[in-house]
Amino acid sequence: MVAGVRVGINQFNGAECSGEVHLTVAAAPGLAEAVRSEADAWTGEKAEIDGSCIRIDVQSSDPADVAAVLSAKQRVSLTGAGAPREGVAAPDVWISDSRSWLQRLRSAAPSFAFTEEGSVALSPVVLAMPAPIAESLGWPRKKLTYNDLLTLITTSTTTRTGTADPTRDATALSGLLALTAAATAADQRKPGTSNGLLRSLATDTSVLRDDLMAQLPQSADDAALAAGLSLAAMPESDVVRYNAGNPPVPLAALYLEPAPVPLDHPFAVMPEISPDQAEAAHQFYGRLTTGSAFRAQLGTAGLRAPDGTAPSGLKRPEGAPARIDTGASAGSGEAAASDADGASIDRALAGWSAVIAPARMLAIVDSSTSMRTPVPTARNATRMQLTIAAARGGLSLFSDDWAVGLWQSAGGSGGGHSELVPIRPLTGNRTTVANALAGIRPSSGEAGLYRSILEGYRAVQNGWQAGRVNSVLVLTDGVGIGEGDLELNDLLDQLAEAKTADKPVQVIVLGIGNAVEQPPLKKITGVTGGGVFVAEDPAQIGAVFLEALSLRTTAPR
Repeated sequence: MVAGVRVGINQFNGAECSGEVHLTVAAAPGLAEAVRSEADAWTGEKAEIDGSCIRIDVQSSDPADVAAVLSAKQRVSLTGAGAPREGVAAPDVWISDSRSWLQRLRSAAPSFAFTEEGSVALSPVVLAMPAPIAESLGWPRKKLTYNDLLTLITTSTTTRTGTADPTRDATALSGLLALTAAATAADQRKPGTSNGLLRSLATDTSVLRDDLMAQLPQSADDAALAAGLSLAAMPESDVVRYNAGNPPVPLAALYLEPAPVPLDHPFAVMPEISPDQAEAAHQFYGRLTTGSAFRAQLGTAGLRAPDGTAPSGLKRPEGAPARIDTGASAGSGEAAASDADGASIDRALAGWSAVIAPARMLAIVDSSTSMRTPVPTARNATRMQLTIAAARGGLSLFSDDWAVGLWQSAGGSGGGHSELVPIRPLTGNRTTVANALAGIRPSSGEAGLYRSILEGYRAVQNGWQAGRVNSVLVLTDGVGIGEGDLELNDLLDQLAEAKTADKPVQVIVLGIGNAVEQPPLKKITGVTGGGVFVAEDPAQIGAVFLEALSLRTTAPR
């Protein structure tokens, strides 16, 4: 969504300008009208830099669209942002809804030297529920906890937990970070909580937040409540605006502890602008963070001031705190403290992508004798035991429409493979794959891994399916070459010959342990596409497993 307005021409209050300093500002939709109004008021008062009048064009822009443009300029890609949309240009100033966009850009392009002035508005992220459902759980008398909600999400057959796509929506990302952190802690008491959470969220995902809001129940009768959306992460501002419309079923806002990362609307000045533009941007930021008129407009928009206080005009939801603790001193205008860095965001999105991307995958498990090696950091469990545990954990994340097969890389003269389970949908096949995984044991000698990779690549390519990510996942400690196995150069030549543009097959290698010889493995994925991921400490293989799966690109149609 893009809507622009121009304020300031070449003359203000009858005073001529010797020149013009022009700023383009891309603001998140919920904030854009207030920013536009303040820009109009400021330039109407003859805002100028050394006699040159300031002109500001404010556009209401989806943060994901701006992120796509900026990442393309840096020649990097952000998961979910996609290609730049026609008509969306890089701004001079970007006021997104969340610093998480800046963190993701900085992580992908460390040399991208934008300047963060600070936050101009804040909206806490809450877990929103239709009020009758929240009341049935004891709200508002009872303060609901993450454990209460996780139990509901993972065990209730009548609860519809929804989310916008967290790769494109900062609120959904904040909710995902908070819920997965709580689920990871709960896994110690109830194993499988994290997997159940992700699968539940992935079942009811909306690409756009408007689509998510449209699923809220439109009647308080039992049938409508059961069919409608039961729970979703939302900014407080959305709850305020929704309830202001007097809907048939109002929303309850749950303020959990620890709180999800709030939407902090950072004011970011892009590089490569002139000194006068940079000064104009700095002055405009000061205007937004000190002016009483802008603060009042925040309240009208359902937003809070940067210090977390509620402006006059903000009708807070029931149970909402008067002030949100941001970790910044009151009135400083500094951005709210964020509990999520770029690495934790990348890990969360990796897990998410691993669950939702449709797939047709062949997993090849290296059965070399070196897989018997014990791992001291994992209570001397062997590399094979840890690999199988990670694979079984990943299997529990995959939806039934995944097609998965399993091979064991065979040892002995000639190498090759042993097919344990053919590639089939997991519907009715999940237990077969899990049992086959549990039965894999290291062989005596080195496995013919290179020959297995070639045969696996050809098998996936022969049964290639459009609309899915077709891939070979290799789990290996990357040590040694089996007797009679292919030479590396022969493998590379035959893979290059087999590769076709219309039926791409990625090879993803998950290396286990600090003895993995990465250069030859990277040569393989350099031909096929894919990547090499290494868990140098095999005890951390679970996290690396999800990171490897997230590499899978969008399926061709």
